[in-house]
Amino acid sequence: MSESSPDPISFSSLEAWLSHLETAHPVGIDMGLERISRVKAALDLQFDCPIITVAGTNGKGSTCAFFESILLAAGYRVGCHTSPHLLQFNERARINGVNATDAQLLVHFAEVEAARVSLPNAPTLTYFEFTALVIMRLFAAAKLDAVILEVGMGGRLDAINILDADCAIVTSIDIDHAAFLGDTREKIAREKAGVFRANAIAVCGDPMPPDSLVARAESLGCDLWLMGRDYNFQGDKQQWAWSGRGKRFSGLGYPALRGANQLLNASAVIAALSALRDRIPVSAQDIRNGFAMVELPGRFQVLPGQPTIVLDVAHNPHAAATLGQGLDKMGYHPYTYAIFGAMSDKDIHGVIRPMLGLVDHWFCTDLPTSRAASATELAGFLEASGVKPDQGVDGGIQTFASPGDAYQKALLSAGEGDRIVVFGSFYTVAGVMAYRNNQAH
Repeated sequence: MSESSPDPISFSSLEAWLSHLETAHPVGIDMGLERISRVKAALDLQFDCPIITVAGTNGKGSTCAFFESILLAAGYRVGCHTSPHLLQFNERARINGVNATDAQLLVHFAEVEAARVSLPNAPTLTYFEFTALVIMRLFAAAKLDAVILEVGMGGRLDAINILDADCAIVTSIDIDHAAFLGDTREKIAREKAGVFRANAIAVCGDPMPPDSLVARAESLGCDLWLMGRDYNFQGDKQQWAWSGRGKRFSGLGYPALRGANQLLNASAVIAALSALRDRIPVSAQDIRNGFAMVELPGRFQVLPGQPTIVLDVAHNPHAAATLGQGLDKMGYHPYTYAIFGAMSDKDIHGVIRPMLGLVDHWFCTDLPTSRAASATELAGFLEASGVKPDQGVDGGIQTFASPGDAYQKALLSAGEGDRIVVFGSFYTVAGVMAYRNNQAH
């Protein structure tokens, strides 16, 4: 496609659009807002409701899900964008808790393309940039009461940051995507704080916020809510309580999303809702109902039945450590089988380390993307970390061509009281979910 194509490209199916977008721009990740901002201006995107953006290293999807669930419980019309998806692109755009249909989305693919080619020297857009505009336009047309948008990578130069957030949450800050965002928490926090806006609400759920994030918020005159300073939480085995700036919610039930860090995410959401109370007020009962009803596949998701199966998209050291804590708190399981697939650009040693004492058998898998490390490469990382490839009846390390193959073998190998943990990438979890769906039909 030339840089100044005069005619809009048109496809009749969502699948064809997405296939086209995978190669429409020369590189998959292209940080910067100049190209997408030009197309946004041509679309004349306008929102008449609060915009909430959610950035951070881990916990973004859970935070969006909490926010969406509470606002829906309160009776608001809500648009929620998260990424990446697990099984269907439509998961990225939900209106009132329901995935957008292909037909709803296709209208806006055509409009974004028309706006793009209307520009002189028409810019190409990445898959994420183009689809972000599609989803923004879908939400802008839907007459919503609130829009929740998950930031992709970083913040300052991420496509989602073309919109000015009324409330921006940064969930956690750790090392990930170091080649793009920097190799220290201070550098990464500076990028993530790029989603803050002058005089708007800024919430940081990280208990140890880097100085660069605080300085950025203060320089913009943000209404900054910090964990431990502006709000806090405490809990026992039965329930938990939140307090902040003269407000208190007690007797809260634990969120339906499991995992060691979910109270941190939930607390940041309550802080944001407290700050937004003049525009989208919610009651204590709305908060309770929202936490009770929230759903998000692939985040410490424990499936019913035996053996115990845990799905978690943990793909960096911080998330793997949190997964390890969650596994450690579960009941006794004689053996744990890990189905592990990961991207080659991740800190694979760092992802493996928290799991070493918890996993007995490693089933490494190839993944259907060129970014992935091969199963054989992952096995090499495990051996270098001290895992013996031939330990036990089934061997300490085995390699598989797909997550489905690995899962099939794990089911044959595991006893009723054992545990299967699927982690390392969205692709790993998606592969097992797709296999299970196919077996069920």
